[in-house]
Amino acid sequence: MSKEPTAAKHTPVMEQYLRIKADYPQLLLFYRMGDFYELFFEDAERAARLLDITLTKRGQSAGRPIPMAGIPYHAVETYLAKLVRQGESVAICEQIGDPAKSKGPVEREVVRIVTPGTLTDEALLQERRDNLLAAVCAGEDGDGYGLAWMELSSGGFAVLQTPTQEALHSELERLQPSETLFAEDSHLPGELGLDGGITYRPVWHFDPDSARRLLCDLFGTRDLTGFGCAEFPLAVGAAGCLLQYVQDTQRSSLPHIRGLSTEQRDDALILDAATRRNLELTTSLSSRPEHTLAGIMDRTSTVMGSRLLRRWLGRPLLDQDTIRRRHAAVDELYGGDAFTPVQEELAGIGDLERILARVVLGSARPRDLTVLRDSLACLPALQGALQALQALLVQELADAIGVFPEVVELLQQAIIDNPPALIRDGGVLASGYDRELDELRDLSTNADRFLLDLEKRERERSSIANLKVSYNRVHGYYIEVSRSQSERVPEEYVRRQTLKGTERYITPELKRFEDQVLSARERALAREKALYEELLQRLTQWLSELQATAIGVATLDVLCNLAERATSLDWVRPELTVEPLIEIADGRHPVIEKVINSPFVGNGVQLGKDRRMLVITGPNMGGKSTFMRQTALIVLMAFAAASCPPVPRGWGRWTASFRASAPRTTWPSGVRPSWSRWRRRPISSTTRASVAWC
Repeated sequence: MSKEPTAAKHTPVMEQYLRIKADYPQLLLFYRMGDFYELFFEDAERAARLLDITLTKRGQSAGRPIPMAGIPYHAVETYLAKLVRQGESVAICEQIGDPAKSKGPVEREVVRIVTPGTLTDEALLQERRDNLLAAVCAGEDGDGYGLAWMELSSGGFAVLQTPTQEALHSELERLQPSETLFAEDSHLPGELGLDGGITYRPVWHFDPDSARRLLCDLFGTRDLTGFGCAEFPLAVGAAGCLLQYVQDTQRSSLPHIRGLSTEQRDDALILDAATRRNLELTTSLSSRPEHTLAGIMDRTSTVMGSRLLRRWLGRPLLDQDTIRRRHAAVDELYGGDAFTPVQEELAGIGDLERILARVVLGSARPRDLTVLRDSLACLPALQGALQALQALLVQELADAIGVFPEVVELLQQAIIDNPPALIRDGGVLASGYDRELDELRDLSTNADRFLLDLEKRERERSSIANLKVSYNRVHGYYIEVSRSQSERVPEEYVRRQTLKGTERYITPELKRFEDQVLSARERALAREKALYEELLQRLTQWLSELQATAIGVATLDVLCNLAERATSLDWVRPELTVEPLIEIADGRHPVIEKVINSPFVGNGVQLGKDRRMLVITGPNMGGKSTFMRQTALIVLMAFAAASCPPVPRGWGRWTASFRASAPRTTWPSGVRPSWSRWRRRPISSTTRASVAWC
């Protein structure tokens, strides 16, 4: 591989390229040149391998050939998606100067950095999965760990502080971030077995005091007391590093990041990394997503609901009040198939969370706005479908989901029904939205009538029957006649181009028209871009209410999905009890039952305060691990509110309980589940012991 030289003894363009590249040594630099993004030197060689594109050379600089590879600018998203999937990060360098006014190379600068954890473009994201960026801050000598994560494409931001490396590993397994930030002197990635999506940052970026100031500036607060993380300096340090990284890569403000939530490990069922993998909650050991718990349970109507369902399954809560409210809501939606009309309305709602993020980041495309418009237009009918439902949680969601007639009207007036994919193509804003834009467009539109009239007049005046007036992007407007007729052209015709068999001319009248029309087109496109940016800015005034609506829609979608699954799969509602107890009658493994597509022989289990452990024996392939996984999944589903109404079909009655004050206990010596390795350790609650055992 060639080594990138210094900027000395290079052409001005290469000097500019190397000067910009020096600021991004670890990133691929997409350097805009006309209709292409070009890569040079080692970047070109690396991109040629990763993207399977042609590696060429561009003359010489400093006495040697320059390796070069390029991609068309209009196909950049396709190539970015390939690179991001391979864990690469890219700096996008655009021309920001005016070529007509530049004496040397056109002024360029990096306007965006694309990394695996900071994606917001629809084409680069998996729509039904969170794309998380995480940061880890380690205490001195392993004295605790701070973890922060953000979903930039929707605005979610949360932190957690863990006491042990094992707990950190468990949380990272739950979150499965696309990119994780560590201090540049950290050995954690190797100790945790992480081998991809790792980015190292300066140690001082994790400083809790600097992080606290950065977070307070973002939220406009004096301290972090209201966010619940003021007493967790390691979590704050991780959040500050993460925020600094996002600001560095996005080069813009982050108004859609409106809060920071603090999670406590004891608020949810604790499952270690091995347990999560073996239960196959969202990821299959056989790489078949349909053979996971999420794959069986996800029949959501919106992609927002799909992502939220996976979060619920990944972190089942322990607060019984919250769980009971979810159960009651699913119960009512189940009754009489009340979920059906709600799901019909939800089906018309797009990915509001991610569209809103792109709006505030200024990267929303025209079709994002049409999806936003059509989605908001569905909300009044959705409200109507909820009026007859009385469950407290459903009513709270109905209150949170707003209707936005003024936003719908604005977008209907502004955007045509089927706009182009990109604003740079023009033709996005509707006629009547802006009078100045309409006037500039009329001037361009009427050009065709003028040219037809001019062609007719010139044919009559010159008596040249095959004379025609045409246009191309290189030479502009011209009058074309055959070479055999060129002696008959009027004196004011000025030759513009000679081709085989034809001559092309320009006249003073046509030249004046050309200047006027081309200027109008350029001004119309510039005006439309400015109006579009202004429209995005206007939409941000409803950001808070729209984000609340998106969360409400996603939650309602998950509840309806659970009601639908209860109906389709013959599940029943779990009953939470006060005493420590797991009682399952005729239980079935929710995934295997669907995979084998044949009758599943139900089996039960009873555990309580006097019977905390079962020793299961039997031959290989006798179903021992299936029984253990089945029990674990049933308990997990109960606490994730993946529950079903109390109708005695299928599973019959089963109960699961949690008691926070349960006495601490330890695993008996020598008892180890056959599918997971466990060390003897204290368990602080009955349910956590049960789930760990399962």
